[in-house]
Amino acid sequence: MKDGTEVEIRPIRPQDEPLMVQFHSVLSDRTVYLRYFCSLSLAARTAHERLVRICFVDPETETVLVAARRNPQTGEESILAVGRLNRLPGKNEAEVAILVSDEFQGHGLGSELMRRLILIARDEKRARIVGEMLRDNIAMQVMIKKHSFRLRLLDDPQYVRAVLKL
Repeated sequence: MKDGTEVEIRPIRPQDEPLMVQFHSVLSDRTVYLRYFCSLSLAARTAHERLVRICFVDPETETVLVAARRNPQTGEESILAVGRLNRLPGKNEAEVAILVSDEFQGHGLGSELMRRLILIARDEKRARIVGEMLRDNIAMQVMIKKHSFRLRLLDDPQYVRAVLKL
């Protein structure tokens, strides 16, 4: 991270389900709203059926990366951020989404996850990457502009679409 803290960025694993429950438990209501465009309860976000879909990834349709670190005192691993690249059916493009825990926002994790997801999409010969966000998610907009995404307003002025042609 920017402060020198070392983290591991790796593909999500089925055994990460308990870590994902812990990750979601520390997210603020605002962070959840900015990511999911609505209030979503902790119970809904950590339901086993939902986390199974997230942790058991089909590599043909999606890539999910996590930024994780071990606590130096306890040795316990925790997830600090998650990045997702979903291949859109019938199109040569993918949709991207990033979620960083509040404590680690602004430390470069979202940007590094985005950089790696862009590289994966390029390796797969995708034509473009898209993402939608709330118009007031300024931090995400600033970060994706640094990765050469272009922003477009949608019909609903509450949302913005980001597009990166590869």
